[in-house]
Amino acid sequence: MPLSEQEQRLLDEMERSLYHNDADFVSAVGGGRGRLNYGALVLGILVGILGLGIVIGGVIFHQPLIGLVGFIAMFGGVLLALRRSKRGRGASTSPTGTSGAARPSGSSSSSNKSGFMDRLGDRWERRDDREE
Repeated sequence: MPLSEQEQRLLDEMERSLYHNDADFVSAVGGGRGRLNYGALVLGILVGILGLGIVIGGVIFHQPLIGLVGFIAMFGGVLLALRRSKRGRGASTSPTGTSGAARPSGSSSSSNKSGFMDRLGDRWERRDDREE
């Protein structure tokens, strides 16, 4: 069931608020993010295909050791293909793409946070009123 436009806007606003107000949490949770390393992706796919061929060869020649080597090669290819590059990630850049200098100050951040929570509570109460 897709989200309505209002729910999508609310979700986007909540994400922006999280990124701006809790940078430590975002950096801990979003630590795996990075640029896709296309060289590693192509190499991983090729290693995976080669590993699949080795597994098929092991089955054809009834050699489980060859099949095991092929499986390990396929697994390594998948890990290589899913590897992310650390390039392009500056220390002062948040996951939303804004620099640390563009973040709001502490006093305005806390007032925005309370205003956001008040609006969220009001919307929740109005939702309960509509359902009855």
